[in-house]
Amino acid sequence: MAVWSARKSKRPADAPSSRSAAGAGAPLPGASLPATTDWLVRGKDGRLTAYAPVDGAVLRWTEKHPGGPDWTGPETIPAPGIVPHLSIAQGPDGYVHLVALRRTRGADGTPTADVVFALQYQSGLAVRDWAVVGNPYPNDPELAAQIGTPAAVVDSEGSLHVFVRNVGGGICGRSSVPSGKWNKWADLKGSGITGPIRASITTDGLMELVAPAEDHVLRWTQETKGVKFQRAEDVPARPQPASLSTERTGSGRLTHYWHDAEDGTVRAWRPSDKAPSVLGAGAGTGPVALLRTAVDGHDCTIMARRDAATGRPALAAYPTEDEALGATWTLTGDPCVGAPALNLDGRGRVVMAAFGTDGTLRVARQKPEPGLALEAWTRA
Repeated sequence: MAVWSARKSKRPADAPSSRSAAGAGAPLPGASLPATTDWLVRGKDGRLTAYAPVDGAVLRWTEKHPGGPDWTGPETIPAPGIVPHLSIAQGPDGYVHLVALRRTRGADGTPTADVVFALQYQSGLAVRDWAVVGNPYPNDPELAAQIGTPAAVVDSEGSLHVFVRNVGGGICGRSSVPSGKWNKWADLKGSGITGPIRASITTDGLMELVAPAEDHVLRWTQETKGVKFQRAEDVPARPQPASLSTERTGSGRLTHYWHDAEDGTVRAWRPSDKAPSVLGAGAGTGPVALLRTAVDGHDCTIMARRDAATGRPALAAYPTEDEALGATWTLTGDPCVGAPALNLDGRGRVVMAAFGTDGTLRVARQKPEPGLALEAWTRA
């Protein structure tokens, strides 16, 4: 599938439909919970791992060797009570943090919820037991039951930070310290949040939060490492509630992406922009998977999403931070659930992954030829 060629036209070309593997897989969450794009992770040994949350467990697929093509899995990681939604954060040490919301009931039957996380040190090895981070309302289980699904990021020191939408529609966060202890929950304020929070970190080690509201995107930033978050200028926009994603596009710079609530197009924005840019036509759903990498020696941002009309994965690319050139979306593969994911494999090839409607993991890798062209989809 030819998608983008820096040598030729800098524009995508049409692609044939890919083959799909037959057979039923494990059931995966449908559209009842927001999709995520951080579920395809490359370990320190170069192997890719895919994670999928289901009721009471997390399923895991792992490459047998860096660059594939064979995978193990799905293995079942028990996770009693978790909502089938994961935020996955990887630190500079390569450790993978699986962060989720666990719903339980007290002795009197009152429902409550806590943020929990599990740590994986190396690809394919056992995941440590789930540890409880808690919630911003330890003395009020009814309020705790109303918090949103968590967002997570690991800072340059290896400390885990988690954030949730609170009952007032703002954000509360809690951070670990290198010793392993946790600071108290902090109220970062804000209001009107309509969907999942996105937490990111710049190349300078500064964290940034974005969250969707009805007619804007809320932002929180840090002036220097280790200081508290401060509210930054909101972005005028009408984002789909569950569509925010972020990529590092320059030294100390983040670009934020979302699907517009009215026409479903992808919008991109960073603080130097006067207004969000439109990247391609056609509507998508959920968050946009992002990968910044070189194509034919050119710095490019590759994007993947679920097409709103067909439910199939779609791929696009453009020169990084040159949104004026636009992007064209190319459909590929069979209908999927959730959102696709992108990463580089151990051989430096672009990998696009998606979960089929039968619950199986599907993978397409970059061909060894100029431009960005993907091989046929295979079932892991």
